[in-house]
Parts: sequence; C-alpha cells; structure tokens
Amino acid sequence: MIQGTGSDVGKSLIVAGLARAFARQGLAVRPFKPQNMANNAAVTADGGEIGRAQALQARAAGIAPSRDMNPVLLKPQAGGEAQLVVGGRVRGRYSARDCRAVLPALLPEVLAAFARLAAAADLVLVEGAGSPAEINLRPGDIANMGFAEAAGVPVVLVGDIERGGVIAQLVGTVALLTEAERALLAGYIVNKFRGDSRLFDGGIAAIGARTGLACLGVVPWFAAAARLPAEDSMALAASPPAGGGGLKIAVPVLPHIANFDDLDPLRAEPGVELVLVRPGAALPRDAAVVILPGSKATLADLAALRREGWDIDILAHRRAGGRVVGLCGGFQMLGRSIADPGGAEGEPGEARGLGLLDIDTVLGGDKRLAAVAGHSVAGGLPVAGYEMHLGVTSGPGLARPMLRLGGRDDGAVSADGLVCGTYLHGLFAADGFRRHFLGTAGGGPDYQPLVEATLDALADHLAQHLDLAALFAAARQPKGAA
Repeated sequence: MIQGTGSDVGKSLIVAGLARAFARQGLAVRPFKPQNMANNAAVTADGGEIGRAQALQARAAGIAPSRDMNPVLLKPQAGGEAQLVVGGRVRGRYSARDCRAVLPALLPEVLAAFARLAAAADLVLVEGAGSPAEINLRPGDIANMGFAEAAGVPVVLVGDIERGGVIAQLVGTVALLTEAERALLAGYIVNKFRGDSRLFDGGIAAIGARTGLACLGVVPWFAAAARLPAEDSMALAASPPAGGGGLKIAVPVLPHIANFDDLDPLRAEPGVELVLVRPGAALPRDAAVVILPGSKATLADLAALRREGWDIDILAHRRAGGRVVGLCGGFQMLGRSIADPGGAEGEPGEARGLGLLDIDTVLGGDKRLAAVAGHSVAGGLPVAGYEMHLGVTSGPGLARPMLRLGGRDDGAVSADGLVCGTYLHGLFAADGFRRHFLGTAGGGPDYQPLVEATLDALADHLAQHLDLAALFAAARQPKGAA
C-alpha cells in the first residue's frame, strides 16, 4: 500500500508507474483505492463509476477499469455535502459529519472488493488517501491505516520534497502512528526531487536514524506527469498556464469543477494556449474559445460564475464572434434554465442559464453512466468517451445536435454554429475531431499514444530510481487470503 505524508505528494502517479513497470515484467497487476474523494471520475464497462486515477492505473496495468478498484468514492457537492458512491453506484448524499458516521460501516464491502481483486492478481497496488498522520480521522478510517491493518498489507510512505520539509513529513508521520501501524511500514520514498539526489544522502541518514525505515528510492521530478489525467482539482491549483501562444482557449475554474481531464488533450497541443482563469480574474478578451467544463454542482457553479462576472465576459465574447463550448454541466449552463426541484446536487432551486442555447434542464432521476461512441454531426468525425450526468435536457435547440452517439442525438449547436454543448466527456481526445475543432492550431501528437508513451516513460523513470525488487519483496499475501 502506497500512503502519503499528505495530499498531492504523488501517490496516484507512483502507483500508475509501478503498475506499468510490474505489468511489463509479466505480472498480473491490479490497482486499488479503498476510499477516494474526487470529482474526476471514470465510467467502467458495466456502468459504474470510480476515481479517474484508478482508471489511469488500470490502463497502466493493461486491464480495463472495474468497480472493485475504487469501492468507495466521495464526490463533493454544494453546501458542504458529498455524493457517496459505493461499488460504482450512488448510495446517497451526506454532510461531512454524516460521512464520518457512515464510512466505517463500509469496511466489509471495501475488503470484499479488495479480496476479489487479489484473487485474480499477482500484485495489488493499493493507494491511500490524504495521510495517515491525520490522526483525528483515524477512528473508523477505511482509507489508510484502518484499511492496511484490516487487510494486513504492508505500507510504503511517500514524502514530497518539492513542498519542503520532507524529513519532518516522514519522521512526523511515523511518530504519529501507533506501534501496530508502524509495524506495517516497509520503507519510504522521497518524491519530486530536483537537482543532484546525492545531496540528500544526509537526509536519508537522518530519516533512517529516527524511524528505522529503509529508503526505497529518491524519485526526481517527472515533468511529463502533466500529460496524464490528474485525480483532483489540487492539480489545477498547481498547474502552470499551458502553451505560450497560438489559439487561446479560456476555461473558468469553477468551485465544483469535475472531469477536467477533458481539457488534457487541448493542453498537449503545441499550437494552443490553454488559460485556466481563477476567481478574481476576468476571462481574457483575446480568447478564441471559452470552454465551460463539467460541474458536480451545476446551479452552485452557475451562481459562482455570475459572482465572478464571467457571465458578462462570456456574453461579450460571444457578441464579438468568439466560440463557446459547454461540456456536461457547462452544456446545461449554456441553456435558458436549470432546475433542481429535488435537490439532486444541493439545495433545491432554479436559475436562468446563459441563454446561448435554446434548451432547458431539469436535474434529478438516475445518473446516466455509460461508455459511448459515435461521430460529430458536422463532418462525421469519430468521437468516443463516456456520459456521467443527472437530469433531462429539452428544448428546440436539440433539433441541431452536436453529436450522434450510439444512434441517438446528443448536445446542441446554435444557429450560427458558434456555441455548442454536449454531455460527452472525452470529446477532445478524438484526434480528428480535435484537429478539426482547432483548425490550423492543432498540430500535436495523437493523444492516446501520447498517454501510453508517458506511462512507459513514467515506468522507466521509477525503475531507474526505485528499488523495484525490494518493493515487490515487501508485498505479502493479504490477511485471510487463500
């Protein structure tokens, strides 16, 4: 089990890189995360949803993602609540306090999912969440040491030297663990090192003297990690502006932004400048395209968009002849109205949309989760991805659909063709469609091969700087397994 000294220390990518490295050795590898909190999610073949990071890790291992890889997923919504997904299906909506009460009872389901994966694998790579040093959360924990103790799996700690204080991170984390938890520790990894790693030899000696743990490697900064889908919005906060000229695409960063990996193929284009617009800043006037991304709380994010004045910027952009694209929740915002009568995403309510498409949306009902494929109505270019949304959209604007997916229409396009929206996530990963959309600006590599090459490079990077043999030797049969 890979646990971190904090959030965003690189656990997800280390698991992905190890999955590819060990799979290339001929092992049957399975990724697993007992409990995740993220609005970046993926759809499994059987219509479930799991964290996006586990889907990437499954890809790295050369297998299809399954519900068992992330049995508990919390998706933050408006008002301090979170949607609880168990076994790939929505089980309810809970406040933070209620989640603390509900989660411990899910441990048997988590262990059952883990056992099913372990039965079909040579190696299971388990990713923790946050940090085991958050001892205020230890009672009832199912994400870190609570799971590790229940399953009887060894733990490797990951510290992030980029943020500073990595010695304190690791020594402090170990000091806060119980004796039984410390007995599960098999070593540690220092991640995101810049410069000559030999300069950290004294740090390794200091950590070893204070914890008794072996260093399993010092991993240098891996810049290509930016090409891979990120797990949560912390990555957006840390990401630098993409590109440096060419076609400018502006994306307002909304409080409940979801599935923002939809933007990754655009970020990878050398002829595109992708600008993530933070609260307090205006949308750039010279943007050629504005993209409204997915949202886990559409009404709340629409209100936030208006508070920032971004609605005025978008309407001015549209009057100046600029293009506007809405993805899922962003598509709903482009319509005339959005209603949530049953409080599916927060408090019940209704609001007028931006009015750029002649559609209306009523949220509620069962969530649609499906892998889909089809083509664009304009040009017949192939597209593929997944749908993950609540509600029904209607209105005369649907008479001009954007896509045909599985024999049915999807999305809408304005009469002048400058505004469009769709429920399809993964739209821009289709190389032909993306290049047509970007025109002469799109001259980058095919996206899926780029992801594969990056996973291979990540595996090579970890194989060079980590003791893979020691990591594999530390793994052991989980408690209670046959």
